[in-house]
Amino acid sequence: MYLAPAGAADPIEGANPRVGDERVGATTSKSERCQECHGADGNNENGQFPKLAGQQRTYIAKQLRDFQTGLRRHPIMTAMADGLSEAQRFDIAAYFASREQIRTRSPADPQVARELFERGDAERGIAPCASCHGRDGRGQNAETLVAPRVAGQHYFYLRAQLMDWRSGERRNSPGDVMNRTAERLDDGEISALADYLSGL
Repeated sequence: MYLAPAGAADPIEGANPRVGDERVGATTSKSERCQECHGADGNNENGQFPKLAGQQRTYIAKQLRDFQTGLRRHPIMTAMADGLSEAQRFDIAAYFASREQIRTRSPADPQVARELFERGDAERGIAPCASCHGRDGRGQNAETLVAPRVAGQHYFYLRAQLMDWRSGERRNSPGDVMNRTAERLDDGEISALADYLSGL
């Protein structure tokens, strides 16, 4: 099983992670216009934007902070996250995390993607996706690792993120684990994984 490198624990977690108030987050996510792209309940229908419903709350809060600090870059999200306080980040995260994700596809089962997800490829140094993201793809929130939910996420969003990890456009995973993994995947494997994960 993958263990995050020493020092890779998400500093947003800390010893006493904030929980956030989902009721306040419902209002804040609307007033801060999060719901315009991500949907009122986090289940948007546009594959350009990620579903946030049911996502790990700590992961959402971390991504908002990473947009603020420039660790993760996106012209719209950088502007949207810029003025958020720490409390607002956690309230928004708590709200979307509390929503139930609506699955819009039946599970895909291409063999290559399932093998990579469940077993990885030791010869190429690829750990199983499930070792971080969980056997069901719903993510993990442990002391040394915060891995997002990937199950049921939009195909086009998943594929774009994997391509960005591979190219180095995105570099905000603990110990660059996602970059090291994605750079060993070819285009077909990335597409197959995105298809498979979107159907979980």
